[in-house]
Amino acid sequence: MRKNADHFSCAVLTMSDKGSRGEREDESGPMLQEMLRDEGYQLRAYKIVPDQIEVIAATLMEWVDHDKIDLILTTGGTGVSPTDLTPEAMRKVIEKEIPGMAEAMRAASLLKTPHAVLSRSMAGIRGTSLIINLPGSKRAAMENIAVLLPALPHALDKIKGSTSDCANLT
Repeated sequence: MRKNADHFSCAVLTMSDKGSRGEREDESGPMLQEMLRDEGYQLRAYKIVPDQIEVIAATLMEWVDHDKIDLILTTGGTGVSPTDLTPEAMRKVIEKEIPGMAEAMRAASLLKTPHAVLSRSMAGIRGTSLIINLPGSKRAAMENIAVLLPALPHALDKIKGSTSDCANLT
């Protein structure tokens, strides 16, 4: 468990038309919840929604603006299929993009598969919350979030206004 993560809340949002109708089991969402708990984050919400921009955006805004969740991981909808709409929903929600996070995930994934270049994952800030899009497959979601986990507590501290020096890594 990372000592700096235990004071942050988190949530996982899965985008899946079939999953939202109960026609497919969500494998990546529960796995991400377990990884976050293992890191010390406090799970506050989990939901499966259909691949619809307005539903995705409304859920994210509710979790940030009303529930004040610190870290939200989304899984699914980041590819190039016609129903992959997570980035479009993110653009309606975030106030600041953090391109380095998405670039790091794609770079690590590219070492494993040439299909990583098709990822449209994003990361961004709304208010004092960090939202990160991950692929829908369990394996890809796990590999992608593993790239970012070491940096997340510091990122969350900075988003919340910490004035600590970024060069002082813990």
